[in-house]
Amino acid sequence: DFDFETSPSLGGLYFSTPYFYGNESASNGVSFYSMVTREDDVLFASFVNCVVMATIYAQEFDIQKHKSREMPLISILGSEISWALRNAISYSGSYDEMYVKHFDNETTEAGRGRNTLNEGRPLM
Repeated sequence: DFDFETSPSLGGLYFSTPYFYGNESASNGVSFYSMVTREDDVLFASFVNCVVMATIYAQEFDIQKHKSREMPLISILGSEISWALRNAISYSGSYDEMYVKHFDNETTEAGRGRNTLNEGRPLM
């Protein structure tokens, strides 16, 4: 168990869309990993979640590091950083590229379990 309780003056935490799920059985509970930001910084929390979702978007549309310029420009967080998701993919690559680098060299769908891209479905 984790205790995330903090002083009321510090505020709470915001968790992004999970980027990795464990392969436990559902009856044992499923672990997952998310990015965590402070709850009181809504703009930064939104940006972090956009970066997580951008890696999944890049995977779905076969946009890898070397093709990062194909990522769409976004203005949801302001036009002055519309290039940010392109840079994120340029630096780290698509979901598959990051998965292979950091979690496992398994690239087959059967080996991925819950971490297989749900192609053709909504991202959230």
